[in-house]
Amino acid sequence: MLLTTGQAAEELGCAVTSFRRLIRAKLLPGLSQRGVRVMVPLAAVQSLAALPSAPLHRLEAPEIAVLRVDAAQRVTDEDRQWIGFSATLPPKDLLKALRGWWRCNPAAMAAGGVLPVTLSGYVVAVLTGLEMWEKNENGRHAFPDARLAGYVTELTTPTKELTASTAADREVADLLLGTRLTSHSGGAIAYISTRTTH
Repeated sequence: MLLTTGQAAEELGCAVTSFRRLIRAKLLPGLSQRGVRVMVPLAAVQSLAALPSAPLHRLEAPEIAVLRVDAAQRVTDEDRQWIGFSATLPPKDLLKALRGWWRCNPAAMAAGGVLPVTLSGYVVAVLTGLEMWEKNENGRHAFPDARLAGYVTELTTPTKELTASTAADREVADLLLGTRLTSHSGGAIAYISTRTTH
């Protein structure tokens, strides 16, 4: 059975725009075109609905930051061609697309030790290496040593690419990738307690 994007979003209890981000990020298998409409297999939607919540209580830090991104879009920056997430970007390009200058509390982000990257409420990538940061003239911060610990190439039955060089980074990426993680923020960075979410 195939659903329209509107029907799929309704099944998941999310906005159509949120569901379309998953499509644009190339995270869903089995899509088909019916005229101008994208049709989604019911089984894929049911798999998304069944994904577990992120087990934040297993992390050591009492609070972590979350990076909320959109599907990848082309940009004309000097050092990168994309900003945002796409399952089809190679790891080197994906890391560049996810690293940015953010309004944030850098010490709190560093203390968390890990930065889950979410798209429409799902963890699609994990960054580590947040110990050092820089500040620009606009009061935004960047983490030049941030590393891509892993990312997903397909979300319904999460297919994980663990790219970290250390066992600890691979473990935390494996723990978080492909889980649901809701966060609320007016900007790209949100902060979540790991002690109240189970």
